[in-house]
Amino acid sequence: MGERKLLEVVRDSLRTQNYSYRTEKTYINWIRKYILFHNKRHPKEMGEREINQFLTYLVVNQKVAASTQNQALSALLFLYKRILRKEIGWIGNIQRARKPKKIPVVFTREEVKKVMLHLHGKCWLMGALMYGSGLRLMECLRLRVKDLDFACRQITVRSGKGQKDRLTMMPESVISPLKTHLQRVKSLHEKDLAEGFGSVRLPGALRRKYPNADKEWRWQYVCPASTRYFDPEDKEHRRHHFHESAVQRAMKDAIEKACITKTGSCHTLRHSFATHLLENGHDIRTVQELLGHQDVRTTMIYTHVLNRGGMGVKSPMDY
Repeated sequence: MGERKLLEVVRDSLRTQNYSYRTEKTYINWIRKYILFHNKRHPKEMGEREINQFLTYLVVNQKVAASTQNQALSALLFLYKRILRKEIGWIGNIQRARKPKKIPVVFTREEVKKVMLHLHGKCWLMGALMYGSGLRLMECLRLRVKDLDFACRQITVRSGKGQKDRLTMMPESVISPLKTHLQRVKSLHEKDLAEGFGSVRLPGALRRKYPNADKEWRWQYVCPASTRYFDPEDKEHRRHHFHESAVQRAMKDAIEKACITKTGSCHTLRHSFATHLLENGHDIRTVQELLGHQDVRTTMIYTHVLNRGGMGVKSPMDY
């Protein structure tokens, strides 16, 4: 099995198991780098020693972060366990990248208002959902019409981080602009259908199970792209979701125009969502569920943000 054939098998396996497209690209990229690092030797001829060498090289020579090293390890474990069916022993003799303990950047309520004033259209809507519902950027962009429940004032996040679904709130202030936005999106979808298009990519094997679902209104993205794209795999013209880079650029510009000196990003709105809920006295377990954190210790990082001014101690300068 050559390198190209192997990577095709990996790609097919990832898609069968409903891994996201981003994970697919990342895993294949790391497996390719691993093979090239060992002078194109086939992975089945290698094992623990070669994996250790590669992961150590990433830290010592490439100076990668701990999360990047873990990403590479996950890709290689998938390759050996799921594709090559080869048991990997103890991988402990590697030099681990140190994971720095960072406190998340959080906007004050006033700063959030200033940023939102400089966001418009789809970008405002994305910002409102990141701050008002605690969504990650890609969770916002991957929302489909069927995931919005206006009657119950809730949003279903499908296949979030860790391939888990969860429910979160729908802000009252977003309902009216969101409905107006969906009317425009529906008009665009109807125009696509009239022109012989209107298809959207479905997750997993749903396309085979429901052949016509890809053109149904409920499966369309809440924030579609302005142009269609050609899918080389299925030889079809489709409309994907709005590109994340457009929202990221708009957020960067909005932060600058609001004259905020913090190094904020789209994810800062999600951090602010969690922190402000805790400030309002909401239970940390509730916040954990809304954010989709597997471990409450991940959510507890926001309690450190609440301890303003050196663990909440008043400076002697201020007495």
